[in-house]
Amino acid sequence: MTDDPIDRTGLAPRFWETKPLSRMTRKEWEALCDGCGKCCLNKLEDEDSGEVALTRVACRLFDDTTCRCAQYETRHRYVPECITLTVKNIEKNLYWLPETCAYKLLWNGQPLYDWHPLISGTAQSVHDAGVSMQYRTLSEADMSEDDWEDHVIEEPT
Repeated sequence: MTDDPIDRTGLAPRFWETKPLSRMTRKEWEALCDGCGKCCLNKLEDEDSGEVALTRVACRLFDDTTCRCAQYETRHRYVPECITLTVKNIEKNLYWLPETCAYKLLWNGQPLYDWHPLISGTAQSVHDAGVSMQYRTLSEADMSEDDWEDHVIEEPT
């Protein structure tokens, strides 16, 4: 991906190190997304243990070339259950967020990785680091939910 759909221009340098998540503007919040695409993967949760397994089966709106939602602004029209992550609901959603997720890292007081676009200056860095799901997914539109467990993967980190 050469073009970054997230506008990171005009943001204060390293704002995430001095500004709490609860005080970020929408633009700052959106800029935290590294574009890995792992949050768009379907997960399987064990009802007994609560353990969450990641699959390579992506939401039908996920574009694995760009690692972005093809209908981000209107996604709820097509996928009503898609979660809009906010500072108000992040704590209850931490369990399924990727380990490399900037929102999760910052919530837990950890720094962003060097490959994060806010640090590297390029959206391509997440793909070059091998952390993204670029070209690694199957669409949920092409398979039955019963087959998802055949596609459980380890998170690329």
